[in-house]
Amino acid sequence: MTGRRDPEPPPFQPRRPGPPRQNPPQQRPAQPPPQGGPWPPPQRPRGPQPPPGPRQNPPRPNLPQSAQPTRRLPPVPPAPTQRPQQAPTQHPQQVPGQLPRQAPPPPQPPRDPSLRTRRPPPAPPSTPSTARRPKPAAPRPASAPPPAGETPKKPKRRWIKRTLALLLALLLVAAGGLVAGTFWVDQKLNRIPALTAYPDRPAAADGVTWLLVGSDSRQTLSEAQQNDLATGGDMGDGRTDTMLLVHLPGLGSDTPATMVSIPRDSYLEIPGYGSDKINAAFALGGAALLAQTVEQATGLRLDHYVEVGFGGFAELVDALGGVTLCPAEPIDDPLAGINLPAGCQDLDGRSALGFVRSRATPRADLDRMVNQRAFLSAILAKAQSPSTWLNPGRWFSAPQAAVNALTVDENARAWDLARLGWSLRDAVTVTVPIGQLTWSSSGDVVIWDDEAAAALFAALGADQPIPQSVLDAQP
Repeated sequence: MTGRRDPEPPPFQPRRPGPPRQNPPQQRPAQPPPQGGPWPPPQRPRGPQPPPGPRQNPPRPNLPQSAQPTRRLPPVPPAPTQRPQQAPTQHPQQVPGQLPRQAPPPPQPPRDPSLRTRRPPPAPPSTPSTARRPKPAAPRPASAPPPAGETPKKPKRRWIKRTLALLLALLLVAAGGLVAGTFWVDQKLNRIPALTAYPDRPAAADGVTWLLVGSDSRQTLSEAQQNDLATGGDMGDGRTDTMLLVHLPGLGSDTPATMVSIPRDSYLEIPGYGSDKINAAFALGGAALLAQTVEQATGLRLDHYVEVGFGGFAELVDALGGVTLCPAEPIDDPLAGINLPAGCQDLDGRSALGFVRSRATPRADLDRMVNQRAFLSAILAKAQSPSTWLNPGRWFSAPQAAVNALTVDENARAWDLARLGWSLRDAVTVTVPIGQLTWSSSGDVVIWDDEAAAALFAALGADQPIPQSVLDAQP
């Protein structure tokens, strides 16, 4: 090769080893090299790569102006001081996708922005690239959808919350109504001075002792009510058909409540009147004399007194929707106005009153005391049953009937009555031990077994269980 320079490049120049052919540098502002610099062979770039651009043909040698192909460029007026520049040729080693084999060429000055053409965005490649590219992470959903076949939990939780809120509201309404009803009953109760002070009155014992009395007075009954209830004619102040001594243990005691029946024909000493049947004390001196007679006979101090009359008794049973009783034998008593078969049956107020008054049974008054205790347990169970509390029609009728039926001492409160009824659910029921049945100027009378009766009342006063000897001696 001589030093002579060819006037123009050959039509095709194959790739030769050695430095690549470079165009003469032009006076253009220097452009900083791209960050990172060229990639050293044979290293490949890491990370995602842009899609390859359109394929370009190798550059052609410089030809005369008439032989060059026409390029579709917008007309650009030439600069007054510079001649129009031709599009720079691209070296074969600068073809996209091909890496240089030798040292990279010096940085090219930037092209004139007026000569640059705007290319449309390249279309996505039809075939996937063979180069390994990291897959873009899929967007993470806000919440994973529930598996197939499972129902979402949000509606179920919402339904549970609404149900609990409704139940809580109902409980609050029921509690508020219960408190308001209790105070209303407490204000309406009929109170009398039944428990009075007197010399040598027994001292207070453990627990709470009640005297429950059923009066046969007809003074508050009309003639129509007397006929309907089969109570007979007017008997003045009346006597006590039912007497129950109830002892409630103190707080923290394991002793159950005890309900003791006192026979109405018990022959006892009545203060100021001598010996007589205990039911005569009510007719002679009312509730106060009856309470004093019971206290002196038992040695127990009474804390509260409650009395139920004929009319209020029947009204209370009807207000609760009747009561279920199970007589062991048929009871046919025209005087009490009942004819009941044996077995469990629902009784209204009139039939229930005849059931607790009747003595038309083989053991007469002893069977009647058993029936009275059975009725008291049944009426308390009915008052505490859901059929009563969930029936809005009884929310007023039952308290109103209780107010009309009950007469209490001056210190008794409605919540004391509520505790009494609650404690008698599992009460132990007994009868005062009987020594003998005899006759006196007052008629047929009952004599207590003094030794067994004293043991019974001593256990109640000490808040202790009933002795087994008393339970074995029950009639």
